[in-house]
Amino acid sequence: MGSVGPLQIIVVAVVALILFGGRGKISSVMGDLAKGIKSFRKGLKDDDPIIEDKGETIDGTARREKSTSTED
Repeated sequence: MGSVGPLQIIVVAVVALILFGGRGKISSVMGDLAKGIKSFRKGLKDDDPIIEDKGETIDGTARREKSTSTED
């Protein structure tokens, strides 16, 4: 329970590298994340289909076909 394994050391090293890896690493990562979110939202807005109103109405009633056979 008190021993530190290689996986824990790797996790701590990765976190330390992200936090202290260089000047402005966190701010640049957050800036890139914000740019990605903005472009994703812009992409969602651009994908809205344009629906043109042609003045046609859709009849919601079902049509029955005339039977060709005679029933006696």
